[in-house]
Amino acid sequence: MTQKMKPATLCVQAGWTPKNGESRVLPIIQSTTFKYDNTEEMADLFDLKKEGYFYTRLQNPTNDAVAAKIAALEGGVGAMLTSSGQAANFYAIFNICQAGDHFVTSNEIYGGTYNLFGVTLKKLGIECTFISQEASEEEIDAAFRPNTKALFGETISNPGGQILDIEKFARIAHKHGVPLIIDNTFPTPINCRPFEWGADIVTHSTTKYMDGHATQVGGCVVDSGNFDWDAHADKFPGLCTPDESYHGLTYTKKFGKMAYMTKLVAQLMRDLGSIPSPHNAFLLNLGLETLHLRMQRHCENAQRVAEFLEKDDRVAWVHYSGLPSDKNYSLAKKYLPNGSCGVIAFGLKGDRQTAIQFMDALKMIAIVTHVADARTCVLHPASHTHRQLSDEQLREAGVAPDLIRLSVGIEDCEDILADIRQALNTIK
Repeated sequence: MTQKMKPATLCVQAGWTPKNGESRVLPIIQSTTFKYDNTEEMADLFDLKKEGYFYTRLQNPTNDAVAAKIAALEGGVGAMLTSSGQAANFYAIFNICQAGDHFVTSNEIYGGTYNLFGVTLKKLGIECTFISQEASEEEIDAAFRPNTKALFGETISNPGGQILDIEKFARIAHKHGVPLIIDNTFPTPINCRPFEWGADIVTHSTTKYMDGHATQVGGCVVDSGNFDWDAHADKFPGLCTPDESYHGLTYTKKFGKMAYMTKLVAQLMRDLGSIPSPHNAFLLNLGLETLHLRMQRHCENAQRVAEFLEKDDRVAWVHYSGLPSDKNYSLAKKYLPNGSCGVIAFGLKGDRQTAIQFMDALKMIAIVTHVADARTCVLHPASHTHRQLSDEQLREAGVAPDLIRLSVGIEDCEDILADIRQALNTIK
């Protein structure tokens, strides 16, 4: 039923369908464990012979309802919530990579993800090669190795606002027999559904627009069910050969299109346990119910702010794909025809101190280590989220040292513009 509904209806209705006399609102099942009448029923759950709930680290009714809603919005076969967006990206890669493996990723990704991939995963024996997403297909091909297991990118890069050519990346990934994993946090499935353009797996930081109110930290992994793991069985033994920790079952043979998601939950979440609390999932669901309304307002406000900044003489440059002058404008028209997101990247004439002076002069707009919620906020990545990177690494990651990330909220746009205007007037 949910697959035939429009995205706006899915935001409100998907995931939880109460039976007669049940709670109309998704309930919070705040329980670690679930009771059964006999040992055989419990044993079948542990052996993956039956579906059901026995321990919240693996599955919880509240969490699963919200995951099902996100899967429906993305058009996937299944989804799993995680405790953060960072955890989601880790799980998405680690589910198909192990020590000795390699993957390729765009270098224009969130600073935390850049460090996760380039530093932390390397300590686990998993290497990655960073490539420019604007490189030619031949240049990206050259980054692949016999042990490459995935290609990764962000639909809209954080914080640079660059748009990924999803079809190009999908074509390259599939040519090499690996899945394309896309972080779709900024546009959300309201403005882009990467599976429709060839992506295989999608991740989200649900902390951002999906929550929309800065009340919970979370993430999500969604599988399209479209990648044929058995066709490349030698690359993915974790999915295509027996798992001795589950009595030798093979995920692709036992679960078909749900193989990737089942392994993600039954093996990785079982062992690593990066779950959100049911209460956090409940808060996320409240945000999802208005996601379609908020994304429209975010985009409308951001478009006006970007146009204002582009015309101001004190602004050196603006990156927002809704501007006809932006180099990503044509890609935005293709992949994001209804709008991108509320995040604008821009720089001021001057130096780092100029950016700091401007930000410190803002009154309504807050300086926070966050992005993409109802309130307009601002950040200087070189001083904050990407502080661990050198200027050279910043540029490699598509983050100019003078870049200001402005996350335009859903307030009255005249008030947003007034605050920006008065802050610009303080620059000397």
